[in-house]
Amino acid sequence: MHDTTIALIELGAVLFGLSLLGQASWRLGISPIPLYLIGGLMFGHGGLLPLQGIESFTGIAAEIGVILLLLLLGLEYSAQELVTGLRRSWAGGLVDLLLNATPGAIVALLLGWGPIGMLTMAGVTYISSSGIIAKVLGDPGRLGNRETPVVLSILVFEDLTMAVYLPVLTALLAGLSLIGGITAVGVALFAVTVVLVVALRYGSIVSALIDSRHPEAFLLRLLGAALLVAGIAAELEVSAAVGAFLLGIAISGSTAENATRVLAPLRDLFASVFFVVFGLNTDPSEIPAVLWAALALAAVTTVTKMLTGWYAAGRAGIGRAGRVRTGAALVARGEFSIVIAGLAVASGAVVPQLAPLATTYVLSMAVIGPLAARFVEPAAQWWLRRTSPAPQPTAGPTEQRPEGGAARSTNP
Repeated sequence: MHDTTIALIELGAVLFGLSLLGQASWRLGISPIPLYLIGGLMFGHGGLLPLQGIESFTGIAAEIGVILLLLLLGLEYSAQELVTGLRRSWAGGLVDLLLNATPGAIVALLLGWGPIGMLTMAGVTYISSSGIIAKVLGDPGRLGNRETPVVLSILVFEDLTMAVYLPVLTALLAGLSLIGGITAVGVALFAVTVVLVVALRYGSIVSALIDSRHPEAFLLRLLGAALLVAGIAAELEVSAAVGAFLLGIAISGSTAENATRVLAPLRDLFASVFFVVFGLNTDPSEIPAVLWAALALAAVTTVTKMLTGWYAAGRAGIGRAGRVRTGAALVARGEFSIVIAGLAVASGAVVPQLAPLATTYVLSMAVIGPLAARFVEPAAQWWLRRTSPAPQPTAGPTEQRPEGGAARSTNP
């Protein structure tokens, strides 16, 4: 058959298979990311049935997937929300960075992967999955909980950290000198500052430039601007993903809402291709060698995210059950971890074993995260009932019950 015919057949089969995997994940109540990665492992290098005819499409599609993921993440926040979130969550954010970046760096050090491998794995284990957490918080009764603003503030801090981290990582992966790396960081910080100032003072003008009353023109203008900004950012040695994220921040109001609605299907399409491509480029035969490290990281970083949530929610005056829910909501890792690992693996500057380790780790955490959010709270409530002192009867209408008692609200 002609090469184009083979590519069309393989691409059609991949997309149809992704739909089945997505449907299965919804029925199981988990993120589809683990299933997409498994699908890629099955049909990639060393898989059951390697696909050879779709590389030309999947390469650029995966890049677009990263750009759209970060663009829509930026659209979720206004510049004012980012600034407010940073002020509110800086202490919890620093604890989050220290507790969750360190395990990844230590494992890379023990495996002898060098400074770039350490920096890459630190980012993989640090960043929570905004997509999975958004789904967890969207469950009935969660958005109104007292701890939800704390969770969102931690995510904002992580996103701002990524705006500095990604340019540093990109510079090191490109083999730039110390001066070049410092320049890249300076450009990134300058870009973030400019975008925040422009978004705070002239956000309506930026939104007006992007907006259009015609849906087709609006989609083309929005997607064109995202790719243009991402390309310019990449040329300046600032990650294309960061460029897309900053553009999303600069768009606000009804334009941001319409952009999210219009781009969501495209994001889902290209992002799913991105996860599959990462799996395609990972050899399943290399997973057993790093399985112990991935499972150890999963266990340790589940605990460290729980500690992060406990500390951050405690600073906000939230009760013990709410602190447990905060930590459980932050456990999941997903799209951003794979983005970081994908950038490193594509550069060729890290050892090949990093890809299977990151894949196995994200597979584990993308499953553990939603399960923790669902089942940790009932276990915590049971523990609180057993460990809290029995309420002392008092006379009059001012009777008080201890935290965790039967009369307490379900959203402490």
